[in-house]
Amino acid sequence: MAEQTQQQQVLSPSTHSITTTSVEFIQHINVENAKFLALVVLLCIVSYHGALHFVYGSDSCTWLLSDGRFQGPHVWQPYGCMLHSYDKRDARYCMRYINYWGGQTHILFVGDSRIRQLYEQLVHHISLQEIPTGAKHSDMQFIDNELNLKVEFKWMPVANASMYELFKSYLNRDKPNVLFVGSATWTIKADNASKEALEEYREVLTNVAPIFEQLKPYMKILWILQDPVLQDKLSPERQMITNDQLDLYNKAAMEVLDDSCIIWKSSRLVAQGYNGDSVDGLHVGAIALNYDVQILLNMHCNDHMNFNDGTCCASREPITTLQLATAIVFAVCMVASIVLRCCRMHARKVVANGIIAPQNKAKIKPAVGALAGDCDVYIVVSSLAKFGLIMAYFFLCDRTNFFMKENKYYSTLNFFLPFGYVMALGLFFTEDSKQTIVLHRDQTDEWKGWMQLVILIYHMTGASQVLPIYMQIRVLVTSYLFLTGFGHFSFFWAKGDYGLFRVCKMVFRLNMLVIMLCFVMNRPYQFYYFVPLVTFWFLVIYCTMCMLPQVSATSADGSPWHYLYMVLKIVFLIAIITILFLSEVLFEKIFVTRPFKALFVTSDDSVKEWWFRWQLDRYSVVFGVIFGYAYFLLKRFELLDDKGNGSLFSRGVCWIVCLLSVIGIMSYTTFTFFCKTKPECNEVHPYVAFIPITSYIILRNVAGFMRTRYSTFFAWFGKISLELFISQYHIWLAADTHGVLVLIPSYPVLNVIVTSFVFVCVSHEISKLTVVLSNYAIPGSWKYLVRNAIIFTLVLIPVGFSHGMLG
Repeated sequence: MAEQTQQQQVLSPSTHSITTTSVEFIQHINVENAKFLALVVLLCIVSYHGALHFVYGSDSCTWLLSDGRFQGPHVWQPYGCMLHSYDKRDARYCMRYINYWGGQTHILFVGDSRIRQLYEQLVHHISLQEIPTGAKHSDMQFIDNELNLKVEFKWMPVANASMYELFKSYLNRDKPNVLFVGSATWTIKADNASKEALEEYREVLTNVAPIFEQLKPYMKILWILQDPVLQDKLSPERQMITNDQLDLYNKAAMEVLDDSCIIWKSSRLVAQGYNGDSVDGLHVGAIALNYDVQILLNMHCNDHMNFNDGTCCASREPITTLQLATAIVFAVCMVASIVLRCCRMHARKVVANGIIAPQNKAKIKPAVGALAGDCDVYIVVSSLAKFGLIMAYFFLCDRTNFFMKENKYYSTLNFFLPFGYVMALGLFFTEDSKQTIVLHRDQTDEWKGWMQLVILIYHMTGASQVLPIYMQIRVLVTSYLFLTGFGHFSFFWAKGDYGLFRVCKMVFRLNMLVIMLCFVMNRPYQFYYFVPLVTFWFLVIYCTMCMLPQVSATSADGSPWHYLYMVLKIVFLIAIITILFLSEVLFEKIFVTRPFKALFVTSDDSVKEWWFRWQLDRYSVVFGVIFGYAYFLLKRFELLDDKGNGSLFSRGVCWIVCLLSVIGIMSYTTFTFFCKTKPECNEVHPYVAFIPITSYIILRNVAGFMRTRYSTFFAWFGKISLELFISQYHIWLAADTHGVLVLIPSYPVLNVIVTSFVFVCVSHEISKLTVVLSNYAIPGSWKYLVRNAIIFTLVLIPVGFSHGMLG
């Protein structure tokens, strides 16, 4: 016993030291340190990508044609860029567009039956008519005068003098836009895989290389590497064509032609990754062949088209005058912030050391003291400088190809695995709330938080293609709008405060990030559809509550007629919404009226997107108002008690409403599986969305232990849910939400972790800066508020004229 005590005394100092170190480490785990770490990680990533571009170049066409991987069965992902899937209509539209601007599409294929296979697949992909199969071992040609399109195939299965003469002839005649060449299997077969044949092959390519050098300024020349064969499927007379032999020929082509033409390597990787459907072991199967054509069309068409999900070979958008002016303003703020920072440091040294002449102390010391403290000018300028750096990161991610982008890929595992992780984390970090009322602040933050995280997973994985998941996400978006109606109505009803200061501050905080993004990213306000929706419905609720007679809980206690007035206001609002829905013409006339038109139209000057978003959740906000009003009435007449930790109703009633709620959720889920198309589901959605929402609220609040317990993990995300929703467009997703941002190439899981970490930290900082700037943009004084409104109007006037808002 004495020995044990002695050991404990010896170990205790060490144990105490370890415990102290652990506590100190935990104390340093906070948001600010996380954001500092995110900045360090981001600087390292920027350096890494800068080195990649310096060494390998930044041409996404090179990435498309050189590397890639299969994300899943039958889904090819090029390295670093997004592949648009061209159907027949897209392909013809591309050719027609090139023809419209005076161009011609002339594509030439030269080689053996493998190259002919690619030619036939391309023609089949473009032609509106069935093209008969041509004679084997002969030249072929396809012409479409409507598209000014010419596709040729020259049968030259062996790299020899004839091939050299063909290429030489194009020095003195009309040249194709694109030339595809490939050859090896016939040489291997004819010479029984001899070394002499390989040397002759190398010699011919050496002679061809200078011709390619001369032709390269006038056309794209692609040498197609030989695809691997399936040895067990090859016929006996082709058994000498082995993958080892093909590798030798590919190596020779890369060594000789690497500087004189483009080596198409990704075609071989596609065939290597999936060639199980090959019929004879020599020619690639339908899936690999289709991807070859898709790569070809992406290379030729993406720079002419405007497909958001096709970034390979696409040039970046030109910078507009507004973007340039915004960048200059942010740059000025950054310089001013640095200068003020230096002045503050000097002023603090002056104050600390007291180095002020005695006769000047009375005059100078107050000014120096103010500069050394947190003066308003420094706070505003430094906040704008930080915002400018964040906007620069947004621009770098989604308006350049500095960082890579990839297509979304959906699989059941990809969606439900992160969903399960997030839910488990949320349930792990729970604690008791000090609030007991229905839908208290902690609970609504939690609700917004888990909904936002699920929406993020939904967007990243491209789960919109699965109709039941799409409809469940629609309920989550509707729930946001429901909370908008419930929250704002609750404030106006309880406080009776209809002052313009709160309205201006709310509109500013909702829209600051989006307005900045419109300027920096060159996108219309309607592109970020959720903020226009939330802002619009907030103003609708404000106008409804503010119009005479103004009603509130206090006024209703004084005059019971005010309860009826509130009901009439709700009925009036529903009637207006229904009229606008029934008359799309009236709706368009209202929302395309200048100067507000620019707020509701997309880049193609159409109000259809706004109509779609508005009508899809047209009753959600009103339902939030109705729910809030019913809740206050139940409390007012003591039919519901949520002041303590007990249940809202008697035990029997609680069981009944919980059972009905479960039935409601299951019924809506069943509906999502039985409706067949998105338009059909969306048509019914506005009338039934309240069922799962009400069911969730009842299940979450009826029991006291459920109502007073909440997830701090979800609530934290809920407080920055708006910033997360908007920021995901450009710094988590990519290509305006059509793809996924890649900070760590070739490591998808690590990329998601790092990208998410940076994305969340940036969103939190944006939320913090918005709060700071809103206090200065919307001050408490009418004089300064009017001043800021005039400045904002003066800024918007030239923008309005340039975008057709004012004429």
